Amino acid sequence: MTAATSHDNGRTPWSTHLRTPLRAFVNTETRSAAILFAAALAALLWVNVDASSYDDLWGKLLTIRLGDHQLGQDLRGWVNDGLMTFFFFVVGLEARREIDMGELRERYRLTLPFLAGLGGMVLPVVLYLAINASSGALHLGAQGTTHGWGAAMSTDTAFALGMLALVGPRFPDRLRAFVLTVVVVDDIVALLVIATVYSDDITMRPLVEAIAVFALLLVVRAMRIRNGLVYLVLGVAIWIAMFDSGIDPVVVGLALGLLTYAYPAARADLERATQEFRQFREQPTPELARRARSQLEAAISPNERLAQLYHPWTSYLVVPLFALANAGIPLGGSFLADAFTSPITLGIFIAYVVGKPVGIAATSWVLTGVTRGGLRPPVGWASVLGSGTAAGIGFTVSLLIASLAFTGVDLRYAKAGVLAAALGSSVLAFLVFRAIELLPAQRRAVALLGISEAIIDLADPVDPERDHIRGPHEAPITLVEYGDLECPYCNQAEPVVRRLLRDYGDMRYVWRHLPLDDVHPHARLAAEATEAADEQGAFWEMHDLLFEHQDALRKADLLRYAEQLGLDVERFKEALVSREFAGRVESDVDSADLSGVSGTPTFFVNGRRHHGAFDLPSLKAAVKAERARVAIRT
Repeated sequence: MTAATSHDNGRTPWSTHLRTPLRAFVNTETRSAAILFAAALAALLWVNVDASSYDDLWGKLLTIRLGDHQLGQDLRGWVNDGLMTFFFFVVGLEARREIDMGELRERYRLTLPFLAGLGGMVLPVVLYLAINASSGALHLGAQGTTHGWGAAMSTDTAFALGMLALVGPRFPDRLRAFVLTVVVVDDIVALLVIATVYSDDITMRPLVEAIAVFALLLVVRAMRIRNGLVYLVLGVAIWIAMFDSGIDPVVVGLALGLLTYAYPAARADLERATQEFRQFREQPTPELARRARSQLEAAISPNERLAQLYHPWTSYLVVPLFALANAGIPLGGSFLADAFTSPITLGIFIAYVVGKPVGIAATSWVLTGVTRGGLRPPVGWASVLGSGTAAGIGFTVSLLIASLAFTGVDLRYAKAGVLAAALGSSVLAFLVFRAIELLPAQRRAVALLGISEAIIDLADPVDPERDHIRGPHEAPITLVEYGDLECPYCNQAEPVVRRLLRDYGDMRYVWRHLPLDDVHPHARLAAEATEAADEQGAFWEMHDLLFEHQDALRKADLLRYAEQLGLDVERFKEALVSREFAGRVESDVDSADLSGVSGTPTFFVNGRRHHGAFDLPSLKAAVKAERARVAIRT
């Protein structure tokens, strides 16, 4: 491997590729929000220029026949029921990843955002029903304006996350996870509502068949069968059965996403993948290529592989196509005046703009008070309110339910309410975050970050009696690196660490060994050499010298470096020959395994794993954020 080179802007070549899956998910949603907005605008322009061509296209019947069995609906229905299944599948994947590996892996942290999500749905529904109560019998299943209450409760994932990124400050992963949990709760409840309230003439036999196939899928999952084709066939069978039963089949996507495991790449799996690749490199045959590819894929969880495959398609194609098919509203001269006197439009607008933020914030506040702080938001109250306003953008699922609940002019009124609420909530979110930015720095940090403790990812706490430390031993900020002395990227990160230590006098730096034996054959011996030098009080001198000479780490080179540093060479040599410090290095490796570390360099800031690039701007931002959290706690 060749050493990585720096760009003029101080960013390393790999900086754009090292993002947490959650951050990558949010970034994709943010970019797709612009495309989604453009698609919605195109639908409005299209339907108002040539309404007949718009209706003709999306109303075309498309039928698929499989022997005697046939599936048929219009083109809009295939988008809403078919393609949107993939969208909810991706949302389920990301929620499962957060539950398995992210901010929600400590289950008690799931409770408050889950209940806040419910509160952010109940209050909008109550407001909608209150406004529409006079228009007909107040019965949740009755036909009439009250029947559309489901269109007033659910958040659009892409628009909400996109709006937070556009109008809010750079928010931490905890806020991303909070918002994601809220919108996933929205999606789950909304899909249950679709399945139970807005599905007519349910046929029991296909529903029983769907349940039976789903049970078979659970058995296959329990057997840890990895063949994706098996799951695809079973998923399609469940979707068809749900469609035949009369229940909207998009719920299948979310269920399958939530069932898909997420886990970090294990070091043993990576080593096996390296061995398979080396065999292919020596004998590049199709069979060895297949084995190498299979082992590489097996090292990554199916959750991450499927998210990488489908997320761009759903964000950049499926959801914009949904907007194009559903957002078209003929805006006649008197339509807007009529719409904003309609209880349907007003109910949806007020439900989202007022009900969503108040419901989320009030539920969080009540739970915090009732539990006396046992349950509290993972972020500050300003962030809770800001995320609540962004959650008032209820585009995708709201339009989906509106198309099931209403027809004719009532559907047009509902769409007008959804679009107006999206605009109103966006403006409100902008105002909330601009107000936060006007606060003094200390109060702004508290308002955004709150006082909740962060999840600690570092399994083995820092021990000054054992660990190798640079900087003050009692510093409030601790940067831990798991590194490999032969890794060129660790070498590239070394001057960045030095700069941080120079810029922040209240930070200490801890080095821990993680030699990657399968790719760096001299790394373990080099690690033991630093420990042998440490016995003579020269750990950091040897550490720095080995990074300067990464291309020369054989035993003879190490002995030469010991002599150069003025060490007792015979004593140093004996330590290497006897492998005296092999156990010390292996204990660091064991601690890396406990913390889910499989690659180098991996950094932890105050026990919290740093996801992202290892260049100066990225690490500096992580340290500054932690300093703000420490200041809040003190």
